[in-house]
Amino acid sequence: MAAETFGGNTVVIDLGLARGEPDEYVRPARSTMPDWFAPVLVAVIVLLSSAASAAPQPSALSPVLTLPFGPADPYALTDDGDLLAQTYGTISSYDLSDGHLNWQAGSVSPTYRLRTGGDLVLMRPWSGTQGDPGTTAISLTTGVAQWRRSGNVVTIAGSSALLAVNAVRSSGSGRRVQGPVDALEPFGGTTRWQVPVPSTAVLMGVPGPGDNGPRMLLMHDSQLAAVHDLDNGRLLASARLPAADYGPDNPSIAGGLLVLRHPTPTGRMVSAFDPVTLRLRWVRPAGFAFGVSSCGPLICLTGPDGVRAVEADDGLQRWFRTGWRSVEQRGGALVAFGTPEGETEPVGTIEPATGEVLVDLRGWRLVSGPGGGDHLLVTRAADASGRTMVAVAAPGGVRPELLADLPAGTGDCQSVPGRLVCRESTGELVVWAYRRKD
Repeated sequence: MAAETFGGNTVVIDLGLARGEPDEYVRPARSTMPDWFAPVLVAVIVLLSSAASAAPQPSALSPVLTLPFGPADPYALTDDGDLLAQTYGTISSYDLSDGHLNWQAGSVSPTYRLRTGGDLVLMRPWSGTQGDPGTTAISLTTGVAQWRRSGNVVTIAGSSALLAVNAVRSSGSGRRVQGPVDALEPFGGTTRWQVPVPSTAVLMGVPGPGDNGPRMLLMHDSQLAAVHDLDNGRLLASARLPAADYGPDNPSIAGGLLVLRHPTPTGRMVSAFDPVTLRLRWVRPAGFAFGVSSCGPLICLTGPDGVRAVEADDGLQRWFRTGWRSVEQRGGALVAFGTPEGETEPVGTIEPATGEVLVDLRGWRLVSGPGGGDHLLVTRAADASGRTMVAVAAPGGVRPELLADLPAGTGDCQSVPGRLVCRESTGELVVWAYRRKD
């Protein structure tokens, strides 16, 4: 045995056979391995062999259904887990769980907006059609045509009521109506009851007492607010509210209250009313706020100076975040928007009670739809090749959890629990099943 020193303190010990080591180093008379080594070695080999032969982990993103689809063809996802798609003169319904075809129905040439309500598919051509295109209803279960009505048919969240209205074109969202409001019988399209509107009004849903479901509010341009029963149209409450710019987003429902922004001689104010009785609950200065949103149990006032959350009980401020521009409820998550890159860029999911950012979403884009209930799907460009990353933003994660890459040119995505639906530049609509990591 020899020891040599290289460059200071490093010592190399040579135990080579040419230096006179005992013969037993070459052919030992007994095993030099400890007794426990052999069984451990066998166990390791078995473990490695099992891992090598095990089935590969399923992909985080796997296609369920692929349809030929044009760039202007509409599609919609229903609450019951179906895909509605119009293409090549046909409206089709597919089960999102396995991709099988539920039904197909022929349609006339216009491309429709596809909405659902009262177990019906409500189809109305996109704007630009000459005259009143009316609304056509077909069965959501079978695709069989049910009826056609003039005007637009709208729904109120949480209710099966179908309301036929004539929308004021300049109102944008269609909430401002003119002329009577007709409640329709779902499978015949006949009028069940009617509420007259002398001039114009903003139509919206407001919560009823307890578990009684929503009601209809008509905010008339005469400043008269009228709450009606959706079962029979009966007037339940009315009150004259302050003069305001009644429009698609004013008044609004937030924190369980009817919230109105309006001018006064001393400045712009925000007033909150009980949606059942229309009794005034509180008034506070609006500041720079031009929007009102729900922040869980709180009310968020949004404007160019930031987002201010106030208590629903008394209007007192709970928290304030400069730089933010808006908040939006997405499924079970509240998302804040407004970064140096843009007013509509997401900041992250936030805790409503404190305004704390829970999951950082800067640089990501939210996928339309409710997501997975307790989580959201988000996307972002992977690189200059046009590939898109898709990830899950869920409680407990500081940043989104990457799932997989989507093909180049993928866009216009929507999501429901367990499914992601996207258009592809190849002229297809693809339904993907996504699986979160264990």
